[in-house]
Parts: sequence; C-alpha cells; structure tokens
Amino acid sequence: MNDKTIDYCLRATWQAVMKMYNEQAAEFDVTMAVGFALLSIDPDQGTPSTALGPRMGMEATSLSRTLKTMEEKGLIERKPNPADGRGVLIHLTPFGKEKRDFSKTKVKTFNGAVRETISEEKINNFYEVIDTINDLIQNRKVFNQKETLVK
Repeated sequence: MNDKTIDYCLRATWQAVMKMYNEQAAEFDVTMAVGFALLSIDPDQGTPSTALGPRMGMEATSLSRTLKTMEEKGLIERKPNPADGRGVLIHLTPFGKEKRDFSKTKVKTFNGAVRETISEEKINNFYEVIDTINDLIQNRKVFNQKETLVK
C-alpha cells in the first residue's frame, strides 16, 4: 500500500473491518452499527441518548435510525432520565445484553488476532500515528478554516 495515499489506506482498511464485522453480525440478524451501539451503552446504568452519538462518532439521523431498529428488535428500551426529566436513557434489554456479549466476543477475537500477528512495538506505533492524524484534523493543522474560505 506504499503507493497509495494515507486517507485511501485508512478508508480501505475501515471498509474491510466493517465488511468483516457485518458478515459476523448478519449471522445474528444485526449489523456492525447495532453491535457498536450495544457496546457503547452502559449495560447496568443505561446511557443518555445524547451521549451515544458523540461516543460512536455517528450523526443524529443515523443514530436515530439505528436506535429505532434496535428498539424494534427488542434490544433496547428508552426510559426517562431520572437526573434530567427532559432526557432519555437507553437501556439494554436482556436480549440486548446477550447480543452485546456476542459483539464483545467478536471485537476481542479481532483484537486478539491482530495482537498475535503484529508486534507490540508496531501496534504502539500505529496508535501514535492515529493519534497524530486525529490531532492534525481536530486542531485544524491540515486545512485551517480561514485558508479554506479564501480559496
């Protein structure tokens, strides 16, 4: 992949990971997005619906669609937030907790396979590179707004 751009490699790898997880999830009539949501919801206390989007990196419309699907499948239930009467907590149902355990096992299997194959040093380098890329983007060190607006 040395002749490819960094963004291409990131996108292609993420697409491969998504495909792999979606194939696994399809066996149990869910999607990767549902599995990720299951892992992002606190299994004991529930999670405020407003916290899920940022935690998962999802837009509100995509998250709404995913939560609706999860509710229809009996994986979650919405309850009023006792700490904030205007808010809603998303809770896993017993069936949702079962599917969460399945998702957790799949993620651990993938991470274990990667860690068995790649040295700890290379994995640490990978995280360092990812952190640097995120810093460049979040702190507008690649394209600053003023420069983008002028052109």
